[in-house]
Order: sequence, then C-alpha cells, then structure tokens
Amino acid sequence: MPNARGGLAAVLLVFLTAWGAAPVLAQSDDPLGVGRKMLAEDNPGELWIERGKALFLQKRGPKNASLEQCDFGLGPGKLDGATARLPRYFADTDKVQDLESRLLTCMVQLQGFNRDDLVKRAISPAGSDGSDVEALALYITSRSNGMKMDVSLSHQKEYDMYKAGEYLFYRRSGQTDFACVQCHGEANKRIRLQDLIHMTDKKGVQEVVSTWPAYRGAHFVVRTMQWRLYDCFWQMRLPELKYASDTSIALITYLHYQGNGAMIGVPGFKR
Repeated sequence: MPNARGGLAAVLLVFLTAWGAAPVLAQSDDPLGVGRKMLAEDNPGELWIERGKALFLQKRGPKNASLEQCDFGLGPGKLDGATARLPRYFADTDKVQDLESRLLTCMVQLQGFNRDDLVKRAISPAGSDGSDVEALALYITSRSNGMKMDVSLSHQKEYDMYKAGEYLFYRRSGQTDFACVQCHGEANKRIRLQDLIHMTDKKGVQEVVSTWPAYRGAHFVVRTMQWRLYDCFWQMRLPELKYASDTSIALITYLHYQGNGAMIGVPGFKR
C-alpha cells in the first residue's frame, strides 16, 4: 500500500513547483522558520510602542505628573540607550534595578501610584489589552533599538547581583530538582514547537536579551522579561517568582551582562 503521507508530500511539492515555491520548501532547515519570519514582519507589538509613548508623556496618578523626569541611569527623561545599560545600581534607591523595577520606582515617586497596585496589574491576562507597565517597558526599550547591550559591573552591588544570578541560573531546586541550565544549557532542544534557546552560548543569550519585551502570539499581548522569568519558575514548579524581586533582577543582571554586545531590536515576536 502506498505511503499516504509520502503521496501527500509529492502532490504538495508538485503544486508548489508550479507556483515557483519549491526551492523554499527544499532549502529550509527550519520548517517553522518561514512562518516565524512572516509573523515578525507584521508584529502586532508595534501598537504597544505608541501606547507606551502616550502613557509616558501623559500626566497621571495622584500627583498628576508624567514620567518625563524619570531617570533610568542617563539622567531625567533621557531614554536613548538607557535600557542597554540595565540593570544597574541607582544611588537614590541604593539598589540594583532592572527596567521594570525602576519604572515602578518612578511611577510611585513621580506620579504617586501605589506600588502594590502596580505590581498586581503589571502582568496582564492573556488575550487582554495588556498592562500599562508592559506598554511602557516596550516603549522605553524601543528607544534603545539599534544600540548594543552594555551592562556594567563596576559597582560592588552590580557584581554581587550578577553572581547571585549566575548561581540561580545553575542551581537545581524545587520539587523537580530543576535549574534554568537544564533547558537552556545545550543546543537543539525543544519543548513541543518551542525552541529552547542555548543560553550558555554567547549568540543564544544575546538573542534573548535583545528581543524582550516581545509580542507573545499565543497570548495576543506584549510580554516582558519579568514575565518570562515568572513563567519559567512556574513551569519548573518553583515557588512563585515575585514581580521585580531581587531574585528576578539577579537573573536579569546575569543574562544581560552575558549578552553584552547584542543589538537591541524590540518588540521581538515569540510563539
């Protein structure tokens, strides 16, 4: 009996050849790559950039103020290249902060929002319009598009946070005795249709740090690096990762420093 799958493939090949499309099918090493490329070229995440810009400039909160005086490390209101140097130490909080934790600080101090309320809404439900924090994070990061990651460990607290993140990346823990490196320590790993980035490889970690915040196709919303880590902890069955916690910032510091030199280009597009 003829192989039905093989017969279908032959018919499809003849059809594609007639339309001049067979070379694409024959030459592609990644069967899903064509679809990813098509989606990335018309990324819905671009809409969140304009929303984030409007939120950044709008006077809001109990203090009726905009975020134009927020200092992300280069001075009040200076966004170009700021995200490329985050996380970093901030003297006014005496802490190492990533983009999202610094954004929370500004929204509380400048606009008068309640931090707990912001944290509760920071990660939006799938299929929603997204949160203000997600839109703001994407807009602010987009102002560093085309620039290279350049995270410094010149302050002792930056170095300490980096070392803590390195420890957490390799540490096996939780009920499944799992670590980040078990998924992301080798090339050519996949869960279902999701490629697992090889993040002990320079190129792999650069791909990660340069493309978040990203539009998540399965959720129809923009997601941030804080969400990415939160979801990883959930999948590893670890205790819930608190938004903008020291644990999350330590991991982001480690990853961003490892990814130095990566060219930022957001929003990324993720399955």
